[in-house]
Amino acid sequence: MTKTSKISGFYRKSISERIDIVKEFANLDDKDIELLKKEGPLNHELADKMIENLISTMPLPLGIATNFLINGKDYLIPMAIEETSVVAAASNAAKMCRAGGGIHSVATDSIMIGQVQLTKVKDPYYAKMTILSEKEKILEIANEQDPVLVKFGGGAKDIEVRVINTLTGPMVITHLLVDTKDAMGANAVNTMAEAVASYIEKITSGKVYLRILSNLADRRSVRARALIPKEALAKEGISGEEVVDGIIEAYSFAAADPYRAATHNKGIMNGVDAVVIATGNDWRAIEAGAHSYASRFGKYEPLTIWEKTEKGDLVGVLEMPMAVGIIGGATKVHPMAQLALKILGIKTAKELAEVIGAVGLAQNLAAIRALATEGIQRGHMSLHAKNIAIMAGATGDLIDLVAERLVKERKIRIDRAKEILEELKKKGK
Repeated sequence: MTKTSKISGFYRKSISERIDIVKEFANLDDKDIELLKKEGPLNHELADKMIENLISTMPLPLGIATNFLINGKDYLIPMAIEETSVVAAASNAAKMCRAGGGIHSVATDSIMIGQVQLTKVKDPYYAKMTILSEKEKILEIANEQDPVLVKFGGGAKDIEVRVINTLTGPMVITHLLVDTKDAMGANAVNTMAEAVASYIEKITSGKVYLRILSNLADRRSVRARALIPKEALAKEGISGEEVVDGIIEAYSFAAADPYRAATHNKGIMNGVDAVVIATGNDWRAIEAGAHSYASRFGKYEPLTIWEKTEKGDLVGVLEMPMAVGIIGGATKVHPMAQLALKILGIKTAKELAEVIGAVGLAQNLAAIRALATEGIQRGHMSLHAKNIAIMAGATGDLIDLVAERLVKERKIRIDRAKEILEELKKKGK
């Protein structure tokens, strides 16, 4: 029988029935099925309510970054990530930052932007003024959608209106500015944007198509800064002054070249995404906001800036959108997300944003310090070698023994790992 992915009513079937279909389609064996049916902290019954067509869950390693002192408070930082060296690097950088008083981080108010796209208007600037003149009514309609949010001091606070020229003609874009408080707020903002759309059509005689939030949350950002004494940056055989100069050169490269800036910012997002995922927030939204923010001046730029003080110490600042919440969505449904927030001791979305911004700054420091000294590979490969050893079939103490040999030989390859593993087994290790 010919295989087909056209399956009627797949979503109506039980998890077990879906697994059976996938088993037949992909020729899975009993070991594969056992793996799919294995449950973790997020059980399948709960997970099935979170997404469609569920067959299993996919856990990520959850680690703890240590040494973080943020705004004078100590934190242990849960990080969910599969990449080696990230947690260790963040912890090491946080320790360096402590030498200068820790990381200082400030988040703005939780203002999200809902966009309403008005088209087919003959007089766009007149339509803009019409919309602005009806601001109070538009805000009233928006806030009727979420009285609970309004009760707690949130809700639609203001509007902005822009006229933009597009391939299909001028458009009038209304920005609904909504304070979502401790929620990320996507659902609330989208509901409000949809509610005001018909009224905007009525008063302008235009046609509304899109009404949805923007992930360029530049009204909801975080700014983190740290001073790191040059002595704290020194490495064996490399003075602190040399390290500071190397970091400044690394930053200058990223500031001038978008190819380098992309990797520079990826290093920041290694830390940011890991905490966002651990706390059940939307890492895709954070990524979209970060990279669009990095391009806001027409050129892709780094999200951090590094400078040298008159005394020769290093100072760094990070600024980026940070639309995260502690209520709603997976943050309230996923048991591990709730546990991560408990470990952090977070009480508000603002505090969570400040912590994540601090982690992003520390992660960037760790990456460019490594690049400016011995290179990124040394620390990264020593940890990556363990993954290669496991892939080669090593277990228990053999993982470390194989990894040590791989690093010593500077041959982090699976074929060499298999050879070393066989050698060790023959010696009875």
